Order: sequence, then structure tokens, then C-alpha cells
Amino acid sequence: MSALLKVTGLTTLIRSGAAPLRAVDGISFDIAAGETFALVGESGCGKSMTALSIMRLLPEAGEIAGGVVELAGENLLALPESRMRDVRGRRVAMIFQEPGLSLNPVMTVGAQIAEAVTRHTAQTGAAVEARVLELLDAVRMPDARRRMSEYPFQMSGGMKQRVMIAIALACDPDLLIADEPTTALDVTVQAQVLELLRELQRSRGMAMLLITHDLGVVAQMAQQVAVMYAGEIIETASVAAFFAGPAHPYSRKLFESLPDRVGRGKPLAAIRGTVPALTRQFTGCRFAERCDSVLAHCADTIPQWAAVRDGQRAKCHLYGSDERPPGGLLPGRAAEPQEAPRSSLLTPQSSILKVEDLQVHFPVRKGLLQRVTGQVKAVDGVSLEIAPGRTLGLVGESGCGKTTVGKGLLRLVPPTGGRVLFDGVDLLSLNRSALHDRRRHAQIIFQDPYASLNPRVRIGDALEEGMLALGVGATAEERAIRIDALLVEVGLAPDVKGRYPHEFSGGQRQRIAIARALSVEPQLIVCDEPTSALDVSVQAQILNLLKRLQRDKGLAYLFISHNMAVVEYMADEVAVMYLGRIVERGAVADVLRTPKHPYTQALLSAVPVADPQAARPVLRVDGDLPSPLNPPQGCHFHPRCGAAMPRCSIEYPDVHDFSASHATRCHLYN
Repeated sequence: MSALLKVTGLTTLIRSGAAPLRAVDGISFDIAAGETFALVGESGCGKSMTALSIMRLLPEAGEIAGGVVELAGENLLALPESRMRDVRGRRVAMIFQEPGLSLNPVMTVGAQIAEAVTRHTAQTGAAVEARVLELLDAVRMPDARRRMSEYPFQMSGGMKQRVMIAIALACDPDLLIADEPTTALDVTVQAQVLELLRELQRSRGMAMLLITHDLGVVAQMAQQVAVMYAGEIIETASVAAFFAGPAHPYSRKLFESLPDRVGRGKPLAAIRGTVPALTRQFTGCRFAERCDSVLAHCADTIPQWAAVRDGQRAKCHLYGSDERPPGGLLPGRAAEPQEAPRSSLLTPQSSILKVEDLQVHFPVRKGLLQRVTGQVKAVDGVSLEIAPGRTLGLVGESGCGKTTVGKGLLRLVPPTGGRVLFDGVDLLSLNRSALHDRRRHAQIIFQDPYASLNPRVRIGDALEEGMLALGVGATAEERAIRIDALLVEVGLAPDVKGRYPHEFSGGQRQRIAIARALSVEPQLIVCDEPTSALDVSVQAQILNLLKRLQRDKGLAYLFISHNMAVVEYMADEVAVMYLGRIVERGAVADVLRTPKHPYTQALLSAVPVADPQAARPVLRVDGDLPSPLNPPQGCHFHPRCGAAMPRCSIEYPDVHDFSASHATRCHLYN
């Protein structure tokens, strides 16, 4: 099959310092018509810069220093900008990583789609409007005609991603570049977007360059895969060969970092160190400093492409060389997860935290006098328990109220009702002074560590701030010793305490956030999506750290996440939340392997599995999460449930216990 896109020796420099940064360093690959080619790797390896180089949309400091990018035989790098503007959108289109930032906030979505149509076609007036409506219908936008006149802020993340896809497909491009198209989406919305992309690709016969670090998405979507590291491609293979046995040590480490590929209780295989600076001149393998299978000449000899098997190739000295690392060749694929230990969520032997009927309602005010006209029921009667040294995973779609539960039980947002018993004391009944004394026992790790750290405060001062406020450490010298010990405990050198947050990577900032939570010696930590923005290799480091700290200090965690693999690895019990209420709860083995509630079943079926042979039907959840301002009557899930009965729209179901460690709220079992 002839290549639609042929990239040869592409080199892109970023000239923003004393030495140019080689963001893309001589990469080559082909994509055939109708084929999906996946480009995977850690953040900062050059994946997105490769896509921007193909589109010639580089930042001001960027420069394409060499190579050829041919689309159907025509070199895009040789075209004048006026010709390139005709190519963008018409022949090559791109779905950017963050739709919220890519869409114009002051234009309706209909006008933004129409802009793409009128730029590349001769259509006008009613024909353009009809085409916009056709595109919104094609991406399954609910109530498409009304949505045409809405602005991006009025839409959910899944809807905005659909708008981005509609804009990209407006002129039936030959090649679609999808840069992390589902990173910010829940698994149910992600499943809908991936299914949509597959259908549109089949019906239109277009090629796709899929950029992602999610190996589950690669297994579902792609036919060919390339692994990128430090600006260069280090392995290429068919998806079947790649998942049967990744060849490069870096590729294998990516697989071993996945929490669903090891048994519970075993540490994840994190990749030590960080990606090398791309401003340096490399004289050997770029992965040598982090590789467990390094050979004597890896540091001073640049590896060349070597054939592995079935068209699979790798840039690695392990192939085509008689020398072997001390431990032999790399180990095979990691073992499958072991059975999770059973435990009781409903009647734990002892509870450090017991939440009873927690409610967090936010008033909606309108008019000149700001009268209350309604209540947003973000959390509407949540009950849960956590024992010392245990982890409760709280899962569900964005907007279901998970984060509000964590903030509500810590009184970071004012609860409306219920009780939060911490060591037998109701935190909601305490006055401000008494609550202050209790603060040190329960802390939170926020989702975005950069946003939660003051950019103008050094790390050492940020750690000491909480200690001073809550009376930990009698003297400055005592606090300084504790800060050094904390930094070492989370895997950082003590001398970093004089640096600012922007001087750290995402994984390092998350370690600092963990150190800050630990600085006041808490018994309970609320972990709010602590790894959602991290690559799998960095995620493995953070999960290993949290596991070790829990084992050593007996910490209890409320672990909030929508990543089911992470929850299965970390949690002892799981609670599934939908529209402010818990719909199923129980031990990990019960809930994640024998789910009972239709919502839990749909949630788990939508999780992409890093195995192209693991084909399984996805239970579709139609529509978007209803507004907590006006939740549906009866069971909140019934408008989206394929098993709904007349009774479901009338009354909310009672709790049905399957065992001491598993319960759900569903009329199917009553």
C-alpha cells in the first residue's frame, strides 16, 4: 500500500536559549491511506511538536531545520505559506489536545465550523448552515440545531471535543492528526469519541496520526505504532507485534508501569531519572542513563535500526550484538493482576472516618436582590467509611461530585447537612478554633499541583507554612530538619527547597504536594486525581510512593479518580458516584470484577485495555450527565440506562446488599 504521508528525516529546533533545543531530531515514518498510525511516548518527547511541524504551525521560536514531509507526493515544507493555508483544514486537519483552549470563546460553535467550510469551499448562506448541521449530526451532537448557536463555555468537555472533530472534518481531509483527543475526558465520553473517530475514518477512508500516551487507546484504534523518546523514534511495529512483545527497553518499561499489568501489592516498574535535556549533543543511546539493560558501549555509540521480528524494528544495541546485559535480555510481559483481597466497606472493624448523609448544596441566585431560585445538589446524601491504613476509591464521571465530597468532608467548602465523624468527633459541628486544631489530622493533595503551589513561594517555605500554621515543630531548626527529611521521603534532594515551583517537572511538583500534605503528620489524606495529568512512568513513581507511605505510616486515603486501573491498584474498597450520590460500593474485587449497577457496568466496559486481542462490547451511555441543579426524578441514571423500568422514573431505589462487602442502589435487584 502506497504512503499517503511520508516523513523523512524531520528535524525541528526551538531557539529559545543559548543552545537550540532539538525537539524533533531526524524522525521518519509513513502513514498509508485509511490507516491509523499511533505515536506514543512521555510528555516532552516531541510527539506534539512532530504534529505541529507537519502542519507548519510551530511557535515563534520554532524552526524546521531539515527533512521532507510529503503528502501524496507533494513536499509540504517546500510550499509557500499561501499554499499551505489551503492545505490546512482541506487536506490535513488537526484535533488539538485541549478543546477548551482551541475554540474561540466569543464565537458560537456554529460560526466556528462555518468558518472552516467557507474558507475551503465555495458554499455560502443556507448551504453553509446545512453543512454545519450535517457535521454536528455526524459527530452525534445532541440537539444539533440548538447547539449551533451556543458558545463553548455552555458545553461539556465531550461536546467541545465533538465540535473540534466537526471543524477538522468540515472539508473531508485526507489526513487527520489527533493530538491526545481523549486525555481530558471521562472513560464513557472517551469511548464515544473513539467510536466516533473509528466510524468517521471507515466511512471517509482518511488516514489518522494518533498522538497519545494511553496504550489502551493505541490497542483499540491503531494498526501501526511508533515509540518516541527524547526527540527521536526508537521503535516501530504493527500493533499486534508491539503488544505481543515490545522490543526497546523503554517500550517495555512503559508497559510495566501500567497499574493493570501487575498484581496488587507489588510495586510498579517506574522508570528512574528523567528525559535528558534536548539541548545537548548525544554520543550514545539517549535512554542509556535510565536503562536496566545497558551495555558497555550504549553511552558512547549511537544505536542504529535493527530488525526484531515481523517487521518490528528498534534502535537498540541489544539487537544485532553478541553482548548481553548482566541480567540477560529484558524480562517478558508482566504478570496479570492477582485477585484483590476481600475486605468490608459496609462494616469495617474500625473507622478513622465515617461520613453520614453528607450534603453539599450551592444556592443559585438571580435578580437584583440575588434571591435564591434553586440549589445545585453537588453532593446529595453520601455515606462512606474508611479504616486506618486503608484506601477507599471514589470513582465516577466529571461533574458527579467526587471532588466536592473530598472538600466537603474537610470543610474546604461549607456542607449543607450530614455528619463527618473523624475519630468519633463530628467535624461539621466544630467551631472555627476547634476545627483548626483538627486540621493537621486530615489533609488533601489537589489534582493540579502547579495550581495549588504559590508560584512566588520557595518550596521550603511552602512546606514550612503549614507546619507553622498548625503548630508542628517547636523551633525553626526542628522544622528545617523535618523539611529535609520530608523531601528525602518523597524522593527529592533536600537542596531543592530553595527553588520555585516552575523549576520542577509535573511529577516532582506532585511529590512536593505530597510532602506538604505529610508535613503536619496527618492520619487521613484526600487524594484528588493525584496522577491524572502524569505520564504512566511518572504515575508509577507517585503510586509507588503513596503505597510506601501508607505502609510505613498507616495512612488512610480517600482516593478520587476516574482511572479504573489506578483505583484497582491502589484501593481496598470502591464507591461509584453518579450525580451526587453513591450508586454502588464494595470491595475492589466485588465492584470492579462483578459490577451490579448498570452505570458501573457501562463505566468499566468503556475502559480501554492495553491488549488488541481483548475485544469486548462497550455498553453505551447515551447523552451527558444531567445538571445537578435539576436532577431527574426517581433514579438519577434512568434517562441514560438501557435497563430502565417504569418504576425507575418514579422512586429512588433503596440499598440492596449482595454481601457484607458489596451493595448497590438499583431497582433491578429489589
